[in-house]
Amino acid sequence: MTKPSICVFCGSRPGNRPAYAEAARATGRAIAASGCRLVFGAGDVGLMGEIAAAAIAAGAPTLGVIPVHLLNRERQRRDMTNTVVTEDMHERKKVMFMNSDAVVVLPGGAGSLDEFFEVLTWAQIGLHRKPIYLLDVDGYWQPLIALLSHIVDEGFADRTMLGLFDQLPDLHALEAALAGLADRPLAASVHT
Repeated sequence: MTKPSICVFCGSRPGNRPAYAEAARATGRAIAASGCRLVFGAGDVGLMGEIAAAAIAAGAPTLGVIPVHLLNRERQRRDMTNTVVTEDMHERKKVMFMNSDAVVVLPGGAGSLDEFFEVLTWAQIGLHRKPIYLLDVDGYWQPLIALLSHIVDEGFADRTMLGLFDQLPDLHALEAALAGLADRPLAASVHT
């Protein structure tokens, strides 16, 4: 049976709290322990570098996807199983998503928010049913959850939008989610 591929969106910076880097390393180890492949942004910086180093050290196969203009800026990892170089950021997101069976979003900045909102929007308009997990390290995503609830309360989205992703409070919840992916059909397609 083919094991799932897990797309991870996260910061290319480490953030201010040590808990963020530890969560990234633990996520990498959890992906490897579940036998899954890590699909990530191919950089060796910030949380992205932490998750990749931990996953690779624990034996996970990897697919790194990086746009040509970030090859030097994000210090591309050289020890990945496979690498794809894209023309731009939009293509990067699409390639990462299309080669994954689920998405995990760790703390990050504008880029991580862009990635989350794109896959959330694709789910909202019916283009996919892949699981989307927000790993809520030290409550990092609470302001986002509040914003999404506000959007629903103000009538700009249906309440069903809030059910298109799972807020995971800790690594144990992520490990359980990864274990549950083995029972799902893999690689649902997206049409963008």
